[in-house]
Amino acid sequence: MRTTFKQASAIIVAAGKGSRMKTNINKQYLLLMDKPVLAHTIDAFEKCDCISEIIVVINKNELDYFHESIIKPNNFSKITEVTQGGEDRQASVFNGLSCVSPLSDMVAVHDGARPLVTPEIIQRSVEVAAVHGVACVGVPVKDTIKKVDASQNVKQTPDRSLLWTIQTPQTFRKEILLDAHQNADISGFRGTDDSVLAERLGYNVRMVMGSYTNIKITTAEDIVFAKSILQNQY
Repeated sequence: MRTTFKQASAIIVAAGKGSRMKTNINKQYLLLMDKPVLAHTIDAFEKCDCISEIIVVINKNELDYFHESIIKPNNFSKITEVTQGGEDRQASVFNGLSCVSPLSDMVAVHDGARPLVTPEIIQRSVEVAAVHGVACVGVPVKDTIKKVDASQNVKQTPDRSLLWTIQTPQTFRKEILLDAHQNADISGFRGTDDSVLAERLGYNVRMVMGSYTNIKITTAEDIVFAKSILQNQY
């Protein structure tokens, strides 16, 4: 079983429109402590020693805005490629995957709208994926979960101790991520995240403890919450 790796790449997916935020700009360019959300996200990967390159996938209409608000004001040295997103998140990751260096044997996929991820979580996910093939960051659920039918009738109460809330990064040996995406593309399967593409092919996915503060910016309230978290870190 492999326990080491040559090089790890990061694909940061920032091509979504963020319609639930109800703003005129992509949520990933909203300011969080005087810096765009996406800049915080990239900075975490920039500071992670095991990440050798960063590929950012953005909306094709936001290339100039990305360079003005993210590239110019920041001294990022690991961004090797900025590529266009696809028709959905899965297609965007696949586009990013085509830009990964041939030298890389590990790939971490992360949501651009998760700015509070830490270099330690990223490092842990890469190390676990190097051993087990796929690592999925998440946290155990705190609330009781109910499964309901189409009429909102409760049909099942799963054992909470076996349930996790999924976050990113999700990290893979490159050949596994390629196999998963290529197979999904051929078969027309669309998944809600990248790990499910590997699961359906029988690959083992190992959970990695993330953080309850590793939130995804989806609504205006999330910006307020993220600001509070950052202020308490200083």
